[in-house]
Amino acid sequence: MNKQNDIGARLERLPMTRWHYTLFWLLGFGLLIDGFDNYIGGIVLAQLEETGWTNNYLSAAFSSSTLIGLFIGSLLAGFMGDYFGRRSAFQINLLLFGIASIAAAFSTNMIMLIILRGIIGIGLGAEIVICFATFTEFLPQKHRGKWVARLSLIGNTAPPIATAVGFIVMPLLGSEYGWRSLFMIAGVAAIALWFARKTLPESPRWLASRGRYEEADAILKEVEKQVEKKNGMKLESIKHEEVLEHTEDAKLRFASLFKGSLLKRTILGICVLIGMNISLYTVTTWIPIIFVQSGIAISDSILMTTIILLGAPLGVLLASIIIDKFPRKWFGVSLLVIIATLACVYAMQTTELMIVTVGFFLILFLYVYVCFASAVYVPELWPTEARTRGTGFCTAIGRAVAISTPFGVAWILTNFGSFAVFATIGTILVLVAVVLAFIGIETRGKSLEEIGELEGGKELLAENDKKDIYV
Repeated sequence: MNKQNDIGARLERLPMTRWHYTLFWLLGFGLLIDGFDNYIGGIVLAQLEETGWTNNYLSAAFSSSTLIGLFIGSLLAGFMGDYFGRRSAFQINLLLFGIASIAAAFSTNMIMLIILRGIIGIGLGAEIVICFATFTEFLPQKHRGKWVARLSLIGNTAPPIATAVGFIVMPLLGSEYGWRSLFMIAGVAAIALWFARKTLPESPRWLASRGRYEEADAILKEVEKQVEKKNGMKLESIKHEEVLEHTEDAKLRFASLFKGSLLKRTILGICVLIGMNISLYTVTTWIPIIFVQSGIAISDSILMTTIILLGAPLGVLLASIIIDKFPRKWFGVSLLVIIATLACVYAMQTTELMIVTVGFFLILFLYVYVCFASAVYVPELWPTEARTRGTGFCTAIGRAVAISTPFGVAWILTNFGSFAVFATIGTILVLVAVVLAFIGIETRGKSLEEIGELEGGKELLAENDKKDIYV
């Protein structure tokens, strides 16, 4: 019986326990703080504009530094998570994020704030990648999609919380200390969570992938003891047929993501996340601008945008309820086609009622897809040995495309109008749906060990196991 897959099989037979719930909340609060700091950027810039600290160019540099930090953080998180361990990676990045946020509260000029915002972005980008990949590895397959989606739901409650806190705190403390207090709140919360997370265990699957079976076994024995004590009965023994054959102590190099069966997964993950980022950032950023350019009063535009964006948390909530009820691959294809269709229908509406109604459902289904793509499907695609590097690389490429997307949208909107913008989004999403339909792999109902072995994964692991390089 292979030790690595024995660890996986023991995790698969566990019911949801207090251990899982503790992980859920500690990781979830990390995503909440992460989202809070990410979404305060706009209201911070608004107050800094009022005080004369910034102008359009400095504000653009502030926003760009955040995106560049997110890009770097996604890449670094992948290497750190696979090399140093999941727990070490998210603790290091959470500490970086917390210290940089507190430092940002004491910025003496806009250049200093822009630099610190880039460092904050590195921590933000890493936290998202590591949290979803880590939680995925702790969960049995029958609960994986639902509970990872719920983790995403916590993170997506951040926008209204950030706005509400800013609405209360910034006028109360004034233009000098209001925006500083938001960075201080985020930083102190991150440091407090860093201390709370020190009790979190390392991923047993990652420990086993590195040959540290005794440590993985010790963690699982403690959890199994708790389960047996609570239920008053012993857990069933692992059957030999439940444990897949696997090359022990296999080591996947980063270069392995670009050849063989993993190359197809890399292409798949990039396409799925490019579709998400292009549609997400275009729709949420440009909806209010298009409203104003269409002659809708700015006050009405803000109200309509607020109503439409209520679909975001509801979409993630819906995803957490239904995501395990459908095959992952075809669930993703269906969502892409629905979003593409709604985008085109939305662009043809002329009355405010229909704009809000269709826009609400567009955002709702878009956020179901966001949850599916970034929280559930892409982290599932990889063998444990390469999970955070694969997820981090695909996330980084998706974000790189998001950085350049606004310039393309601006050109299309200027030369061809709003319908052409949404028609272009729809076309891209249909192309992603075709890619997913042809090269997508099915992950629902499979353990992470089974997914790792799909389509030649075992042979690739065996090939890399002959080499002593792990980068």
